[in-house]
Amino acid sequence: MTDRVLIERHGAVAHVQLNRADKRNALDVAMFEGIVAAGEQLIADKSVRAVVLSGVGQAFCAGLDFSAFSAFASGGGSSLLERDEGRSPANLAQRVGWVWQELEVPVIAALHGVALGGGFQIAAGADIRIAHPDTQLSIMEIKWGLIPDMSITATTLRYAALDAVKELMFTGRIVKGEEALALHLVTRLAEEPVAAALELAATIATKNPHAIRAGKRLLNQAVDLDVPARFRLETDEQLKLLGSRNQMEAVMANMQKREPVYSDE
Repeated sequence: MTDRVLIERHGAVAHVQLNRADKRNALDVAMFEGIVAAGEQLIADKSVRAVVLSGVGQAFCAGLDFSAFSAFASGGGSSLLERDEGRSPANLAQRVGWVWQELEVPVIAALHGVALGGGFQIAAGADIRIAHPDTQLSIMEIKWGLIPDMSITATTLRYAALDAVKELMFTGRIVKGEEALALHLVTRLAEEPVAAALELAATIATKNPHAIRAGKRLLNQAVDLDVPARFRLETDEQLKLLGSRNQMEAVMANMQKREPVYSDE
């Protein structure tokens, strides 16, 4: 991982910060690589129970750095389109958004300033998005004569209306907090989105981590299944939890009116 991305630990919560403030965290090749490396590091760390994703400085992410765009236009930057099928179905450019869905634990994006183009798609990969009311969001690729290709079809289409996404993709127009909330592009608004995200992550981290992981799997997989398969999946996931050490700890803690102590193993 490069210095483009920082990871701070707050107990079982990992705070991932895009760290290129002088460029409003714009995406160059090093930033792409750093984001994916951070995600892979957290995937391997079973002590992490929740993740917060934010940007250092005045913005979450301003999208593709012009130098990276120039590399694409000149035939360079091909590494961004390469994929390792053994690691992920996504190429490097897509994984900056998709890697947050590859994590088993919830990921909360804290948005401020701007989340434009690729920045929008990184945020789209999170499970929950908390934005400052003045945050500007845009599917901006049409400005450069392109389509969004950083995993938007596997993320945003799961929670936002197709017609709304089409309008934003066809026009590239910018929406701010209240409209983004109405369009279901963000989960909720907060004056201090990072603080709100860290507070939510800390709450999640106090729950049975195996149930949290099962819940993310359940909801992510269910949307692609028919009703009978959804019901089978609910039962399968529940049977893995029933009677397990952490599930019994939840029961005992409630009965004894104390805080539960869960295992990550």
